[in-house]
Amino acid sequence: MNKQDMTLQWLVNIGFVIVSLIALFPILSLLLSSFRPSSELMRNGISLTVDFSTLNINNYQYIFTEAGNYWTWYGNSLILSVITVVLSLFFSSMVGYALALYDFKGRNVLFMLVLFILMVPFEILMLPLYQLMINVQLINTYAAVLLPAIVAPIAVFFFRQYALGLPKELMDAARIDGSTEYGIFFKIMLPLMTPSLAAMAILQGLGSWNNFLWPLIVLRSNDMFTLPIGLATLLTPYGNNYDVLIAGSVMTIVPIILLFIFFQRYFVEGLTVGGVKG
Repeated sequence: MNKQDMTLQWLVNIGFVIVSLIALFPILSLLLSSFRPSSELMRNGISLTVDFSTLNINNYQYIFTEAGNYWTWYGNSLILSVITVVLSLFFSSMVGYALALYDFKGRNVLFMLVLFILMVPFEILMLPLYQLMINVQLINTYAAVLLPAIVAPIAVFFFRQYALGLPKELMDAARIDGSTEYGIFFKIMLPLMTPSLAAMAILQGLGSWNNFLWPLIVLRSNDMFTLPIGLATLLTPYGNNYDVLIAGSVMTIVPIILLFIFFQRYFVEGLTVGGVKG
């Protein structure tokens, strides 16, 4: 590597560091603010300014010892996110796999419908979905939160694009050996789709964990609220618990970080391959 290439590499690395610091700025500000009392937050707001004499762990002590509803909301969000990810990966991968590797009448029409639904904003679908939940008497149930997310159009499209790159010869060989179509999918093709499953698990998990609008519409009971809704209830006309709200928000980042760390080695590969296969 010559001197010019080394200089260019250093400039690229410095650029990446600057971009990373800019991206981390909100998180660092939130983390520092979570150790501040409410009075200072009201006075100075969220910032990177540090006054070590006022920093304390009272906000986290309150969350871990006294905020009973917070951990109920946390558990609700965690359970719903896990179930949503598992069901979405299971059904969406099957649909995408079928659209990619099976020739049947109406396949292209179904795929066009998937693309059409993908282009429709959720706000347009929200009212008919809500009316449907009323008709089937699922309001204030977790089923109402889960059902619209089980087969996500973006996940179907993603898995279909990834499955187009899978070798059909493996399917033919498995059929010759007497394997069923379900056996081919679960034992042969699904393991080959592991990178796409991991990448979509992160995206679906992040979307479900941060989902606010739809659970807010269909859930009624305080003890059934998810974490985003529960944190929003801390801000009322009668008192704003900004200190607890910010500390609670920091805790919400932990599952997403763990999810990304667990699947990170598949993430880039899954997005890259799934995005270029056509």
